[in-house]
Amino acid sequence: MYRVKEAFYTLQGEGAQAGRAAVFCRFSKCNLWTGREKDRASAVCDFCDTDFVGTDGQNGGRFETADDLARHIRSLWPEAPGCPYVVCTGGEPLLQLDEALIDALHRAGFEVGVETNGTLPAPAGIDWLCVSPKADAPVVIEACDELKLVYPQPLAMPERFEHIRARHYFLSPMASPSLPATGDDPVKQSNTRKATDYCLAHPRWRLTLQMHKIIGID
Repeated sequence: MYRVKEAFYTLQGEGAQAGRAAVFCRFSKCNLWTGREKDRASAVCDFCDTDFVGTDGQNGGRFETADDLARHIRSLWPEAPGCPYVVCTGGEPLLQLDEALIDALHRAGFEVGVETNGTLPAPAGIDWLCVSPKADAPVVIEACDELKLVYPQPLAMPERFEHIRARHYFLSPMASPSLPATGDDPVKQSNTRKATDYCLAHPRWRLTLQMHKIIGID
């Protein structure tokens, strides 16, 4: 069974695929935080601003088989020209995403993208793999399409991940998890400046901003 918090059609808002139409499939659960505020202080990833608890979000639910979930995701893609693309995210998608679901999504015509914290091995068949390390959690994935690091993290500075082979290296300024996505966030403003300065000093890295939050879409 697959447990999905929400699934929706939107534009990818950050990284190398920014601006691309995609169905986002947000899986429930994470191995670095329960998702509940009472546990935030003790979480490995204590800055997360995403709700991934339960299956009660938009188009969320429980799906018995890989084909069931693939059909559900396909129903969210418009009948229009363009290559169907799904982003499997979370929470931590690799707690649930497996080769059976990847194969089912491929049969449904999708390219499969994944956004993971990198602490779990990735199944075969993923078309676009984005690794986003968190704090001091051990990263077991050593090659990916995109390394996207929320910055700054005292326990996860860019130098720690120089051994990871990636096509793209991005810094994403950390926001304050306590403020609304559309609100004025002095923490994110300060961190954007810090990330900008780091990219200028280390041009292997590129700055990525959360376009979806800037323009006010999911």
